[in-house]
Amino acid sequence: MRAVVTVTGTDKRGIIAKVSGFLAERDVNIEDISQTILGDKFAMIMIVDISDSGKKIAELAKECEEMGKSIGMSVRLQHEDIFYAMHNV
Repeated sequence: MRAVVTVTGTDKRGIIAKVSGFLAERDVNIEDISQTILGDKFAMIMIVDISDSGKKIAELAKECEEMGKSIGMSVRLQHEDIFYAMHNV
């Protein structure tokens, strides 16, 4: 099952390493990644495969949100169908 992870907040050192390490610990595979910095704001979108994680998407989403708070960022995980439905006009 694929999902989309979005990470936003004030840029700081180590964001990609922290988020990708967190996902790897949960057997989530990053399939694609895009990130940008606009001034001091950081934004990243990842397409991930959560099939091997052994966790339900709601549980992973909550863990991502909590991890994001711990690093001062907004980290959201959503099923890819929901993400694309919300962002297609």
